[in-house]
Amino acid sequence: MRIRYLALSAALLFGARPAIAQTVSDSTVQTAGDTTLRMMRDTAMRRMGDTAAPTASDTAVHPTRDSTGGIAAQDIALGEAAAAALKPPAEALAHFQAALARDSTNYQALCLATRATVAEAEYEPDKDKQKDLYAQAEHYARQAVAVRPDDAEGHFYLAFALGRVALTKGKKDRVKYGKEVYQQAQQALKIKPDHPGALHVMGMWNAQVMSLSGFSRFMAKTFLGGGILGKASWDNAVHDMERAVQVDPKRLVHHLDLGTVYLETKQPEKARQQFKLVVNGTPTEYNDRHYKEEAQKALDEMKKK
Repeated sequence: MRIRYLALSAALLFGARPAIAQTVSDSTVQTAGDTTLRMMRDTAMRRMGDTAAPTASDTAVHPTRDSTGGIAAQDIALGEAAAAALKPPAEALAHFQAALARDSTNYQALCLATRATVAEAEYEPDKDKQKDLYAQAEHYARQAVAVRPDDAEGHFYLAFALGRVALTKGKKDRVKYGKEVYQQAQQALKIKPDHPGALHVMGMWNAQVMSLSGFSRFMAKTFLGGGILGKASWDNAVHDMERAVQVDPKRLVHHLDLGTVYLETKQPEKARQQFKLVVNGTPTEYNDRHYKEEAQKALDEMKKK
């Protein structure tokens, strides 16, 4: 999901991104490429979560007519068409917001508005505006869960949005948000075990926690209430990311972050294969142009080693 990626990484708990050498040997880092690892971790922590788009079959709800006879579904269709045409996220978001103006409890519109808001914020250079957009995404996602607590999409999008909001918080709040990211992603997987977005979030959640030094994990678990971090492992990170790719192979972001995990776990050839798939893949969302650039940069860095 980008999702992309986690939006919340345990590595952010202490305000800095730990070197991969804390959990992988120096020789591993040299093999994979220190610069590549740092670059991919940085972007992964921004994206975590941006990995699954709800389809009509996943989130369809009956259109609701307002007092003026408008149909929210028409606005949703326009927003989805804009997204499919790779238009800027703000364009699709405007349509989803129009649908919500007609029907504030439209589940599909709430999920899609969450996705579009995070996509718009991901590469927003104005940090204050970005913070506001992430908070808005959390608001939409919480409303979605309230409307349909038994559906996986809402829980995934809440995990997705919370991770992004966590980036704007202090250390202790990041731990709190990190726990809820885990809980919401797990709830999505409980309802739909093969949800690609939730698998992606969990894969990167595990990877980022394991990128912390043992001491940092101890401090978070002991003094910041982050005992849930003890559930993380590299095996889980690889498994969840590989499964996300298997379930939804057309999403370039899955391949990009699976490549990152392979680098972290001393599997450079597998990483290279994933990055090439991104570079040569067909874009399906507006921000794929950025993901392609990141994958090419990773490949270029690997050639230098």
